[in-house]
Amino acid sequence: MGTLYIVATPIGNLGDITKRAIEILKSVDVILCEDTRTSSHLLNSFSIDNKLLSYHKFNEEERGNEIIEKLKNGLNMAIITDAGTPCISDPGSILIQKCIQNNIPIYSIPGPSAVITALTLSGLEIKNFAFYGFLERKESKQRLELQKIEDNDIEIVVFYESPKRIIETLKNINEVMNNPYIIVLNDLTKKFEKKYYGLVTKVIDELNNNSNYELGEYVIVVLKNKKDKVINDLELSLEALLIDKLIKEKCTMKEAIKLLSIEYKDKYSKNMIYNASLNIKKLLEK
Repeated sequence: MGTLYIVATPIGNLGDITKRAIEILKSVDVILCEDTRTSSHLLNSFSIDNKLLSYHKFNEEERGNEIIEKLKNGLNMAIITDAGTPCISDPGSILIQKCIQNNIPIYSIPGPSAVITALTLSGLEIKNFAFYGFLERKESKQRLELQKIEDNDIEIVVFYESPKRIIETLKNINEVMNNPYIIVLNDLTKKFEKKYYGLVTKVIDELNNNSNYELGEYVIVVLKNKKDKVINDLELSLEALLIDKLIKEKCTMKEAIKLLSIEYKDKYSKNMIYNASLNIKKLLEK
């Protein structure tokens, strides 16, 4: 029975690879990788001459069974990705599940991770956080996803984003999450690593003033606005608006909700206004 090693590789600076990672990559029979060209560059830098086998998100289910058979027959393998730690927004988890099901030994060789690197640079006190990888690409779906994230109780969230979509994603974060404080990190550990700290609107302006902002991958760390303060402020203002509409228009609550939804469509969602009406109802029932 062979062994599978999950090996973290540098996210930018080649000097971040560990001694143990190099030893494992030299000793195994086969190295599984996303892109053989990218991985060849890494391995050549450390004089690692080993057999590479393509394993990526488009063939991981199909190739998984082939790999399991090789492991069962005694071959030792390592899995790496183009950068960072496998299985974290990268291929690997399906193969790990198959190894567990077949009682094949697995070991993780820890090392660089863009998520953890970004959090250490954030300056935030990290007691808990949520990582969402890459958000939905389509704007409407991304906004829905961001709204669900905004509605949960975890204050610190982390995303990955490509340089071509970074501005649009930040605009959606601004609108859905009410201009929170963010940390945007570009080209982590590389020569031209950049860090942006501040409210979303400020960071968008800084990116727009950088002619090279569409180069390199991004990690976004968001410190969500304190939910209790933001929600209370919204509820109070919406409740006041609803009562004002009820009195002035002499209409039903349903009609008042509809009128406010039209009047404040760019500021408040219909769901927010409806929740405010429920708060009024609760007050009246007391």
